[in-house]
Amino acid sequence: MSTPRPSTVHGLFAEQAAHHPDAIAVEHGEHTLTYAELDTRANQLAHRLLRLGVRGQQRVAVLQRHTPALVVSLLATLKAGAAYVPLHPDSPPARRALVTAGSAAAVLLVDHGFHPVDFDHDARTVVVDDPTLAAEPRTAPDTLGHRDAMAYVMHTSGSTGVPKGVAVSHAAVAGLATDACWADGAHRAVLFHAPYAFDISTYEVWVPLLNGGRIVVGPGVPLDGALLRSLLTRHGVTAVHVTAGLFDALAHDTPEAFASVREVLTGGDTVPPQAVRRVLDACPGIRIRHLYGPTETTLFATHLLLEEGAWDGGRPLPLGQARTGTATYVLDDALKPVEAGGTGELYVAGSGVALGYLDRPGATAERFLPDPYGPAGSRMYRTGDLVRLGAGGELEFLGRGDDQVKIRGFRVELGEVEAAVGRQPGVGRVAVVARGRAGARQLLAYVVPASGGALSGAAVRARVAAVLPAYMVPAAVVVLPVLPLTSNGKVDRAALPDPGHAAGSRGRLPRTEREKELCTLFAAVLGVPEVAVDDSFLDLGGDSLRAFRLVHAVKSRFGVRLSLRQVLQTPTVRALDAWLEGRSGEGRAHP
Repeated sequence: MSTPRPSTVHGLFAEQAAHHPDAIAVEHGEHTLTYAELDTRANQLAHRLLRLGVRGQQRVAVLQRHTPALVVSLLATLKAGAAYVPLHPDSPPARRALVTAGSAAAVLLVDHGFHPVDFDHDARTVVVDDPTLAAEPRTAPDTLGHRDAMAYVMHTSGSTGVPKGVAVSHAAVAGLATDACWADGAHRAVLFHAPYAFDISTYEVWVPLLNGGRIVVGPGVPLDGALLRSLLTRHGVTAVHVTAGLFDALAHDTPEAFASVREVLTGGDTVPPQAVRRVLDACPGIRIRHLYGPTETTLFATHLLLEEGAWDGGRPLPLGQARTGTATYVLDDALKPVEAGGTGELYVAGSGVALGYLDRPGATAERFLPDPYGPAGSRMYRTGDLVRLGAGGELEFLGRGDDQVKIRGFRVELGEVEAAVGRQPGVGRVAVVARGRAGARQLLAYVVPASGGALSGAAVRARVAAVLPAYMVPAAVVVLPVLPLTSNGKVDRAALPDPGHAAGSRGRLPRTEREKELCTLFAAVLGVPEVAVDDSFLDLGGDSLRAFRLVHAVKSRFGVRLSLRQVLQTPTVRALDAWLEGRSGEGRAHP
């Protein structure tokens, strides 16, 4: 009789460590940890946590840089029977303290790069670089754990202004990591570069580790095309995930950056089919996996594999098929399945559904419902996303069900308007918002041309008016070089500029043609109506992804390669204009 496989994350890791203890588990620059070394270090930290009183289902907050020690901390927390609560290093201290206190973390793990002085809570602090940890026992603690126990708590935005903690079980993480879609060896070496407070880190850490693969820890700095390609090539990375926004930017700027990997994963927002086509054309032999799913479904619920020769690049990307152990339902308001061709709300059931929202039974009951189509006692998650069910069972994403607005007294779903605008010729990316006071709202559409082509907003609007009722036609269609994005790589709707804004500048207005063009690029990337020559890109909300967009925009307009570091060094139009003047005739990008 065969022995059943372990059901916990750390149990599955121990199985891999026993099978090949000398294989490289974690790589960071020139430094490596074998499976045996990672296992030992995690055991020692787990014993320290237990000596501090950490017990089953307690939470351990983690605030560290991207190093092998971070992987040790995540594994050690599970070995101690606790659940880890990742804190975003770039979050304001007050928000980190809020998350730590709200999750009732018993211990805070930090490395020497962070000092706990900015925390106001009762959690004890352990510095994971402490050399005294070497004196702790090297053997695994006697904490078996359970498949239904919490493995981690990740926080998402809450409608009340307080972040919600999504509690995810060992079974959900184990189900993701052992899914059949990773079985062909394409994910043997995965780049770990995403902020670990976001659920993509679940893939980047546990898929390689629980399958005997290797984690390549990134440098912890924003990635541009050149740095990404160098990392992927130098470390033999076989698979990488990038957000939809970064994927789109790389596809337009340096699609060849992915040439050395076997598979690229992307999702979390609308992925333009033109971007997929550019990457597949530039990187023969690779494949792209389009993921869909909220944090509450353990990273993703559906996936679509895209390969050269097996995909019609002209159609919008459907959501794909449900992953192993997952079911998707398209239901109406009465929780009845819609017929083929119908539109409904998407519900997800199965092993990936989270336990719920930590210590928020009301919010949990609202979104995690009994599954009327599954086994007794099972649950399904109400995503809030509207989809259309195709005749062959494919799912077409239409938008958020809770983005419903009223225009002239009519109820309008923004997703439907976005879909209509996005189907127009020449449109690459699109976002539709409702602006104005109640009773006098109007729809505004923002579009990015496909593949860098030209686009007329008036022409797009005229075509949309031919397919939508008058009250659903956007009052204006604004053409932008890029859509502003949040730090998570999603469209920042609040930052979309007002097309009728006429406020005065806070500083000197541009005088030369190049200054005018740079001001326009800054404003478009930042999603603000106007930028003066001395306004700082960083002070106006510029982050790494927006900086990447600016790099691409400057290259497209001026033919000059600009690095992310250069954006930080010359963050104003005046400074960047002077730098461009000094580069006149040098470093021109090839068309």
